[in-house]
Amino acid sequence: MNIQTTAQISTPPAIVLGKVKYVLYARKSTEQDEKQALSIDSQVKEMLQIAEREELEIIDIRREAHSAKDSGQRPVFKELLEDIRRGRYNGILTWAPDRLSRNAGDLGSLVDLMDQKLLLEIRTHGQHFHNSPNEKFLLMILCSQAKLENDNKSINVKRGLKTRVEMGLWPAPAPTGYMKEKRMDRKCETLVDPERGPIVKKMFEKVAYEQWTGRKLYHWLKFELNFRTATRNKNLSAGNIYTILANPFYYGSFEYPVKSGNWYQGKHEPLITKELFDMVQAQIKSQTLRVFGKEFAFTRLMQCGLCSSGITAQEKFKKLKNGSVNRHVYYNCSKSRNKECPGTWISEVDLLKQFEALMDKVEIDEIGIKEKIKKEVERFKKFQRVVLGSSGDPIKVEEIDVRNYAKYILRDGEGEEKRELLTCLKSQIYLKDKVIYLGS
Repeated sequence: MNIQTTAQISTPPAIVLGKVKYVLYARKSTEQDEKQALSIDSQVKEMLQIAEREELEIIDIRREAHSAKDSGQRPVFKELLEDIRRGRYNGILTWAPDRLSRNAGDLGSLVDLMDQKLLLEIRTHGQHFHNSPNEKFLLMILCSQAKLENDNKSINVKRGLKTRVEMGLWPAPAPTGYMKEKRMDRKCETLVDPERGPIVKKMFEKVAYEQWTGRKLYHWLKFELNFRTATRNKNLSAGNIYTILANPFYYGSFEYPVKSGNWYQGKHEPLITKELFDMVQAQIKSQTLRVFGKEFAFTRLMQCGLCSSGITAQEKFKKLKNGSVNRHVYYNCSKSRNKECPGTWISEVDLLKQFEALMDKVEIDEIGIKEKIKKEVERFKKFQRVVLGSSGDPIKVEEIDVRNYAKYILRDGEGEEKRELLTCLKSQIYLKDKVIYLGS
């Protein structure tokens, strides 16, 4: 037996008809029902014994751990086919036909090479396949049988999953706050995690009853509790938190597969009630509307002067003794680029005062709103003429005090008008230590 490594082989001469040079191909199966199959090393050992006993010339040994279920997905197998086309070897020694292919695409490639007389023989531990109609037909039957087993296995797995979910058993990894039962006689059952479950329940309660935001939950979980997941031992991200809050699994129901529209009542113990879940969804929706609604005039216009994150806003309501309610808006760094940014909150009232003061400092050319003023003047003239029946005294744009007009918009304009005014500023607005300034 003559065995050479890949590094020792140079470009081979043309294949001599009748002389078979083999590549030994060993693949570790990843299919569920073949866990007890021979490992790669044991396959190689067995086939080397066959090669020595039958005096086969082994040019190369190729190992691969990818599944043969899908066509064209095995890099080592693809290289093997290319080497056969180049004439490096013209025979394959493998443990069994299903090591080579469990799909029609790869099987077709092997048969094509045999038809072209580039592949003279496929040899397994108990069979030989040459370029003859009967032997190629048998090879195709054996590989097709392996494909049939894969297809049936897929159907059986789906049927098993459907049976489990109909029994109320969640078939996927347990959500945060739950853990999987390890006893084999209670397979797929999901239990409450005694350490994390109560904390997840408090997350829902704090959002519903105390109007906590996702960011406040994030800081509470990370810095006060050092809450970590059971699987990866990592802190929850803001996205993870919102995923938990939107998961109906916690009140006892689940959809499987996700977005399929197929809902099931879970057998697991709920952490919260459906009423609490609905309250959380309403609160999250309310928070989203407040953050992105038009009532926040200065969001998405400024950047944090400390970390360059965007500026976000939140509103607070204070009930007065006379029964009325005061609304207060505060702005601060969103901390999207730096979770530890020390930026502090500033009220909208103080922010407006600074914007008014800023109008006295910037150059007139910096406020690109003359065209807007011209349109406003024309609109007012039309109103006088059509509604009041009077043209009134002529108004010239040049006579308008641009600075005072800008201050008027900031004080008494609608949210959109304030935003439109500030977007006319040609420089970027920054907020740092409760102070706004213009930068490049």
